[in-house]
Amino acid sequence: MLLSFQNWIIHISSALEWGVAAALLFHYGRITGRPGIRLFGLAMLPHWIGSFFVLGYHISGDSIPQLLDMSELINLVGSTALLLATLNLLKSTKKRSASGSMAALAAIMIAGKPQSWLGADIFDAILQLSSVVYITFLVLLLVLYRRDKTIFSSLTVAGFWFVLIFISVTIFCMYLATQVRGYPTLSHDDLLHGAAESLLSISNLMIVIGAHRKIKEYEREQVRRAQG
Repeated sequence: MLLSFQNWIIHISSALEWGVAAALLFHYGRITGRPGIRLFGLAMLPHWIGSFFVLGYHISGDSIPQLLDMSELINLVGSTALLLATLNLLKSTKKRSASGSMAALAAIMIAGKPQSWLGADIFDAILQLSSVVYITFLVLLLVLYRRDKTIFSSLTVAGFWFVLIFISVTIFCMYLATQVRGYPTLSHDDLLHGAAESLLSISNLMIVIGAHRKIKEYEREQVRRAQG
């Protein structure tokens, strides 16, 4: 296996944190009686499953690229599920959903369409399409947060957006590892690989803490109402 013990800890913690975040959001939706939030928590599960394919890829010493391809396909499903769950929450708010639709259209125009449909590997196209869907989800998440701040905390929203920083840094680290430091892949450069992956762990932790704060806020409010 290519990863050091420290790097394995970072990878495993990232996967576990996302699963905990999904469970907390599902729990928050259950105690508040809001099925849309429960659905959002369930929509996080495909990404969680995809993370285990990445772990399997690293367990194989990066020798089974099909596992990485499967993770990309599952992440597309996950990004789509998050987008649909966010649209469902938007429809449950009082305001009309026109602004949400316009935000989705703007995000797609900014992100652009996949450029690999002709003459390129299908999984490159899947990766690009997944990016477009995820960016669209992020824009709608901001629209949702502005409409109803009782659904997610600002830290949770920031955590989802922080994933973009993780992706950008990972791409830069891949360039440094392969073009500057002379490694075959980023996985062979334990320092840069761990530094990049730690950002994903940070983003997932932000989502977890934000969801936990919302649960505590709701519980304190219920106690105040019971005492009042």
